[in-house]
Amino acid sequence: MGTSEELRRITMTPAARRALAAAGRLFYGRGIHAVGVDLIAAEAGVTKKTLYDRFGSKEQIVVEYLADRDERWRAFLTERLDAAPPVPRARIRAVFDASRAWMSDNGSKGCSMVNAHAEISDPAHPAHAVITGQKQWMLDLFTRLARDVEGFGPDAADRLGRTLMLLHEGALVAHGLKVFPDPVAHARDEAEALLAEAAER
Repeated sequence: MGTSEELRRITMTPAARRALAAAGRLFYGRGIHAVGVDLIAAEAGVTKKTLYDRFGSKEQIVVEYLADRDERWRAFLTERLDAAPPVPRARIRAVFDASRAWMSDNGSKGCSMVNAHAEISDPAHPAHAVITGQKQWMLDLFTRLARDVEGFGPDAADRLGRTLMLLHEGALVAHGLKVFPDPVAHARDEAEALLAEAAER
């Protein structure tokens, strides 16, 4: 996600928080374009005027929805990483296990960022930076973890980071599509097999 200077955020009042919670449920469940401001207001128990007073536009509601989800995911993942053994492979496994737990509780339709990007591909949209920023953050994380794996030089570690990212993101999409059971665990196991194979070289 962009820095606070790059991304405009609003100060949350109780009414704005209710509206954001309603918007989050609706956007994730039905899609961003399918949900109008009238429906968000009705679900939140606020007036349409209150929504515009607090957020200014539907675009800003989308920004707040995605930024809030991103912040909660990063905090959730950081907690899991902090609790993992200080071993690179264990920390890589912890990322996949965290995603599996998150998807179980928050992601029946797959990754909210991937879903949002299917509807918001214009880089000029203010939410676009939230979406791409989160994915860049995940790539940076996997790359840092890969660089800690013994025996990998910088170029090989960068390649491994990208491969781990692809396994992770593919699993999130497969989870939302429900094409086969437990794709995040499958991706985790494939990542562990990849690391084991590399260690034997």
